[in-house]
Amino acid sequence: MTLRVDKQAVARAFGRAASHYDAHAALQRLSGDALLAQAPAQSGLQLLDAGCGTGWYSRLWRERGKQVTALDLSPQMLQQARHNDAAQHYLAGDIDALPLADNTIDLVWSNLAVQWSEDLPGALSQFRRVLRPAGTLLFSTLGDGSLQEVHEAWSHLDALPHANRFLSEPQIAAACHAEQLRCTSEVVTLHFPDALSAMRSLKGIGATHLHQGRDGQVLTRQRLNQLEAHWPRDRHGYRLSYHLIYGVSAS
Repeated sequence: MTLRVDKQAVARAFGRAASHYDAHAALQRLSGDALLAQAPAQSGLQLLDAGCGTGWYSRLWRERGKQVTALDLSPQMLQQARHNDAAQHYLAGDIDALPLADNTIDLVWSNLAVQWSEDLPGALSQFRRVLRPAGTLLFSTLGDGSLQEVHEAWSHLDALPHANRFLSEPQIAAACHAEQLRCTSEVVTLHFPDALSAMRSLKGIGATHLHQGRDGQVLTRQRLNQLEAHWPRDRHGYRLSYHLIYGVSAS
């Protein structure tokens, strides 16, 4: 399950999106709210938001009375979280090597961040390391099958990668099982008025970093028209599907 990830490139992509991230974060809200519904009624005081982004859920947890440490790889995202007064503490760091001591956190929350990990079992092990023995872990991630419309549309234009591939559900479920987490999943489909809007939604949330690199080609009007002709759609518009997978401490 190890993946080579250019963490600085990921941080730059999310940094560019920081100021307008919340305007495009419909998927993050859907995923976060679904994850929130699985949170235990009672948990300890110290909470880590691992991959906090602009701090939307950090602030929600703070308003619920938690002592929140907001952690992100992107300095610009942390700056935005500070601007939003989202947490009590802010920490620049990588989920693959958390800069926190063992057994110091009561609840680790990570909404749509671990798909940027180089090693999912390793990231979950990091979460477990910083958790106290009776602590709770809640995370969401993307599974294989996400962004299939992007792959489908571009496959008619060239053979280059235009969206990342993600771990399969069995791979993620195995990592959850190793940490005694309950694993569930769902497919969420967002709709857009055109293909360009769908692609801008990806750029708006910083999810444009490709592990394999980019070809540098400019998206001309002709290529955009070709892309639109092949982009899967239904009566609601141009589709963008996500395979959401949740891992939650077994009660």
